[in-house]
This record gives sequence, C-alpha cells and structure tokens, in this order.
Amino acid sequence: MSRPAMIEISRDHVAVFEEARPSLMGLAYRILGSRADAEDVVQDCFIKWSEADRDAIDRPTAWLTTVCTRRCLDILRASDRKRVDYVGPWLPEPIQIAAPAPDLELAGTLGTAFLLMLERLSPKERAAYLLHDIFERSYADIAAALDLEEAACRQLVSRARTHVNQDKPRYVTPLETQDRLLHAFHSAVETGDPAELAALLSSDVRLTADGGGKAVASLRVLDGQHVMTFLRHAGQWWKDYAWTFVDMNGGRGAILTKEGAPQLTITFACDAEGRIGEIFIMRNPDKLAHLEPVVIH
Repeated sequence: MSRPAMIEISRDHVAVFEEARPSLMGLAYRILGSRADAEDVVQDCFIKWSEADRDAIDRPTAWLTTVCTRRCLDILRASDRKRVDYVGPWLPEPIQIAAPAPDLELAGTLGTAFLLMLERLSPKERAAYLLHDIFERSYADIAAALDLEEAACRQLVSRARTHVNQDKPRYVTPLETQDRLLHAFHSAVETGDPAELAALLSSDVRLTADGGGKAVASLRVLDGQHVMTFLRHAGQWWKDYAWTFVDMNGGRGAILTKEGAPQLTITFACDAEGRIGEIFIMRNPDKLAHLEPVVIH
C-alpha cells in the first residue's frame, strides 16, 4: 500500500495562518464557549488551509473566517443535543486570556456573563453578531460565511444586538476594581462575615456553579439569601485550598488549588455600581484540567 502524500505548505502560507490564528481562536471560543473545541476548530482550519489552493485565495483572512465559522456552527448543532443531558447548570470553559489594557470593552466579550448571553441567541445570530460587532467583518463577508443574503445577515445582527442591549450582560469594570473585589471577596469568604460579604454583593446577586455531574456543585442557580448562606459556609469547604489570582476570561479571576491541582475557579460579573452581581464557579474537572495557577503580578 502506498503511503499518503505529505501536505506541503510554504513558510509564507504558514505565516499567513499564524497571523490569523488569534482571531480564529477568539471567534471559535466566543461561539462555542469551550477552549478544547475552539482549539480543534483552529486545527481543522489549518488542515483545510494546508489542503486548499492557497494561491487562488485572494483574501485569506476572510476565507479562514468562513471555514472557522461554518465548523463552529456544525459543532454547535451537535453540542446542543449533548447539552440536554448535562447535569446541573452549564458554564463556558474558563480560559486564561488576559484583559488587554487598552480595550476592556473587547475583553468583556470573553466574560462568562457575555458568553452565557450569547447562548440565548440562535447559532447564526451568535455568529453574525460576533463577526460584525466584535470582529468588524463586513456584511458581505458574513453573508459568505453563513451562506445567506446580506439582508438576512443584517436582520440577524439587528436581532442579536437587541437581545444584547436588553440583557446588558456586562459592564466594563476597571481591572483595579476587579482586583479589589477579588481580594475583598477572598477575605470575606475566609471570615464568613455576613456584613463584609453583603457590602460586596448586589441585592439581586446570583451564583452559578458548574459541576457537570462530576464534582459537587449546586444543581440550580442560587440567588439572594441563598448566595449569602453558601458563601458563609464556603470558607470551611475551601479552607484547604490555595487561592491564586489570575487573568481569566478577559478579566480577573481566582483558581483554587489543592496540592497544585485546580479544584475550582471563581469569576464575577459586576453591576453598574461596581458590586458583584454574578458569581461563576467552575467545578467540572474536565474544564479545569488545562488551567495553570500563574500569578498575575
């Protein structure tokens, strides 16, 4: 049996792909909410790029964006069926991407609250909105990626933008404020002081924990006084864990480890007054395996 021919690709063509890689990864992660799936999509894009008639492609970035978007939509259709059987609340997989200081607005689109809001859009609404409003692609490029007319893409973006504006999934919170809240939250959880905790939390605070049926976590979203009760006990539950403050999902977060192994992550979403409005706790070990407790300072 003859061996398959090796795919040859020039350094220039590799360089073109590597220049596009961060954007492709950012798009795939925002659409899918999974680092592992996003990495698979980017690898699929590279394979298709390697096999394509690259010299005949006039606009490589647009071509790669189309391949990436279509592969993400394929995965979404499959994952929607799997999500039905998921145990407890689902949260996006944490990803250790720093918040770029000049563009906190863009960094906010990596936040858990924003990614959960995107989950409420249809797959094509999600893709069209991200491509146009976040990655600033033209409607012509979006139409090519989604195999739709430009008018239909404009409608998708308009509907998605309406949902985003209604839900107000994020406020741009300065990193200094996030750092202060994280340290104060850590102190309050360790002491279990209700007054100290209440001063940090919005009156309608919610707490969502993702255990995926593989780790102990609440099977429903907690709110109000239930959040306070949880946090007053958390200091005891987490007393053997080491806290490390890290760059996560475009902002600040914490990884709690035991003997160097991640046990959970904590990230927040803040309200307009700079108080904690949403607490997101990742306990699913499958979504923690890739994390590294690298200190931010």
